[in-house]
Amino acid sequence: MTAPEHDDLGACPLFAGLAAAELAAVAAGAVERRLRPRELLFLQGDPALELGIVVAGRLKLNQIGADGQELIVRYVGPGEICALVALFADQLYPVSAEAVVATRVRCWPQPALERLMLEHPRVALNALRIPSERMQESPERLRVVATDRVAQRVARSLLRLARKAGRRSEQGVEIDMPLSREDLARLAGTTVFTVSRLMADWEAAGLVAGGRERVVIRYPHGLVAIAEDLAARQRDEPEAGPRGRED
Repeated sequence: MTAPEHDDLGACPLFAGLAAAELAAVAAGAVERRLRPRELLFLQGDPALELGIVVAGRLKLNQIGADGQELIVRYVGPGEICALVALFADQLYPVSAEAVVATRVRCWPQPALERLMLEHPRVALNALRIPSERMQESPERLRVVATDRVAQRVARSLLRLARKAGRRSEQGVEIDMPLSREDLARLAGTTVFTVSRLMADWEAAGLVAGGRERVVIRYPHGLVAIAEDLAARQRDEPEAGPRGRED
């Protein structure tokens, strides 16, 4: 691998703070996986034997709960980590990772990860920090699911995807990956029927445009207003009284 090919590793939280020569050594221990759309990198419940970082493309992390319902935990794009659990011995993958489009992933088998952490203590320190940050995100997601209206959750899901995978087009901000109504429902924790109804309403209002697996956000500020429930806030705020005149 040439130097530019592993420069991107420095932006990954796991390898933050490593010098160029150290990043080259890290890259040398990786194996590249190439996935076709809908191909699995790993399956929920299998032994966690590799940690991966997406080089190009995008992965969808799915989780099947005890009730049999499937939830999209998140999408992982270039420079992002998947299967962080592989840093620890005798673990199982808590999710399945499926390629959304043609995807390349750098993977480090557990023996290579152990060597990296022994040879580069900074990697071990980073590895301890990242799970704690992820744990802080989980209660917030549970709070959102428990308290926010469905329209808020769907709007926020679209806005998150636009930040991660959005590109400007003549129509607005296009989410640059296939996104079905079913995917959006699993991401927001609701039903396909509800998502279809909301999207139809928002298309009629000029907020979004879409097709079978395509979504364009035409008016982002409108979705932000829904995500933050601004209309309800305005209703709940007391009206300001007339200001007294100073004589």
